[in-house]
Amino acid sequence: MQIAHVSLLLIWTISLASILCMLVRPRRIVEAYWACGGAILLVLTRLIALPQAMHAVYEGWDVYLFLAGMMILAEVARKEGVFEWVADVAAQHATNSPARLFALIYLVGTVVTTLLSNDATAVVLTPAVLAVVRRAKVDPKPYLLACAFIANAASFVFPISNPANLVVFDQHMPPLLSWLRIFLLPSLASIMATFLCLRWLSRKQLSGEMRGEAEPAVLSMEAKLALVGLAIAAVALISSSALGIPLGAPTCVAALFAMAVVTWRNRSIPRRVAKGVSWSVLPLVAGLFVIVEALQNAGLQRLGLAGLQALAEKASWLAKGSVAFAVALLSNGMNNLPAALMSGAAIRHAQETSIVAHAMLIGVDLGPNLSVTGSLATILWLIALRREKVEITAWEFFRIGGIAMPVALIASLLFLWN
Repeated sequence: MQIAHVSLLLIWTISLASILCMLVRPRRIVEAYWACGGAILLVLTRLIALPQAMHAVYEGWDVYLFLAGMMILAEVARKEGVFEWVADVAAQHATNSPARLFALIYLVGTVVTTLLSNDATAVVLTPAVLAVVRRAKVDPKPYLLACAFIANAASFVFPISNPANLVVFDQHMPPLLSWLRIFLLPSLASIMATFLCLRWLSRKQLSGEMRGEAEPAVLSMEAKLALVGLAIAAVALISSSALGIPLGAPTCVAALFAMAVVTWRNRSIPRRVAKGVSWSVLPLVAGLFVIVEALQNAGLQRLGLAGLQALAEKASWLAKGSVAFAVALLSNGMNNLPAALMSGAAIRHAQETSIVAHAMLIGVDLGPNLSVTGSLATILWLIALRREKVEITAWEFFRIGGIAMPVALIASLLFLWN
């Protein structure tokens, strides 16, 4: 019995230490090394059997394909200047108003998140927005924060808007029409509530006029082809979701098609895209699958099932509020991808498909707007800013997130019905 307790303690220690190191990146070591290192250590110490670990890795194949496809799509658009063009168009239509530019950037972020996932908004759109606001000579922070916050606030409009959606529902993803019936109004409430909070908190920085001038928005032929490829890919993905097809393979096919369209004019694009994609995200996710599987063995699954059973006995409004805020806080404590894996496992084992499961997904997607450690996309957003010599501290993010996240979460839950 004592040996069993020691094993459980070791699983929790190694797993949580790996996730913590992934978040803080000691010595700037890439996140994937910490996640994979923790998974390998769990196998080497026989705290999880090798066949079980391999099965856990295999179970994530649809997520890997989805992530790879989305990263390729975003990189094709970035390489051909699509995001810079969109940001320039927004600046031109702002008519020297920082407040109007903010609203337009927020709208662009909403569309990009909805159709290309939150990672594209947080990581790829952000540098383009920064270049535009620097030329406009306005305070960049409200616009950059808008990119980070809308990346999470709009991440449950469609199943394709956030990789965490695939992790939570796995093979039990609701068909598109059912998804929209459940999540469309909550997502619109989340988007609007987040915008109002950001707009009010940034009202001083957004007053006055822009001191710089917007550059003409020029779209090259290659960029036009990339835009067409992206549009076709978005239609294909939404159609796949409507037909109930797992999204991983269609996403990869759509990405390769979009890249092939651009390659017709620019033969160097495959090599440039392959170099630009952050492939380390894939082993990172695989490592997290193994870590969460080990945590399930260590009693996490029992805790999750007990929590769901207790909530099932309560009134629906209390149940959905409790689970959404609990998962939202868990996402900030250990990142929303591990939280999504744990939530998805609890949902599947409890065969929970009611409002509690839907509230859990909203907590996973929207919860990371509280702190910079909430999601991998937000961490990468912060790293991208530091590369550009822009400093937004964890406290600055939390000061806004402490208001915007709870308000948006409550607003979403008010519109979440069975």
